[in-house]
Amino acid sequence: MKILGNIIWLVFGGIGIALEYLVSSLVLMITIIGIPFGLQSLKLGMLALWPFGKKVETKPGQPGCLSTFMNILWFIVGGFWICLSHVFLGVIFYITIIGIPFGKQHFKLAHIALTPFGREIV
Repeated sequence: MKILGNIIWLVFGGIGIALEYLVSSLVLMITIIGIPFGLQSLKLGMLALWPFGKKVETKPGQPGCLSTFMNILWFIVGGFWICLSHVFLGVIFYITIIGIPFGKQHFKLAHIALTPFGREIV
């Protein structure tokens, strides 16, 4: 079921979302200051590419002071808007019964898009 869900996800928009995250990751990694943010964007892109069967967990020993500061900076710069777009798409998918699994994946992406530092994808 995970493989079928991921294939349907890719066909109906997952590839586009993953490419957006990949391009933004490359743009962020151009500068030295943007590398940590680019890595988090790349993490979001990998989750957006193949979301079914993966979980988001907090890393052991996290959040630290640096991780919290980076999450606050991420939230201010763009994390809120990324999260809001995933919540909007999740609500749209939840309108239909068939779209509920895809809505769940968007809510998972919204959760990690809000505070990606100190989290890992399992």
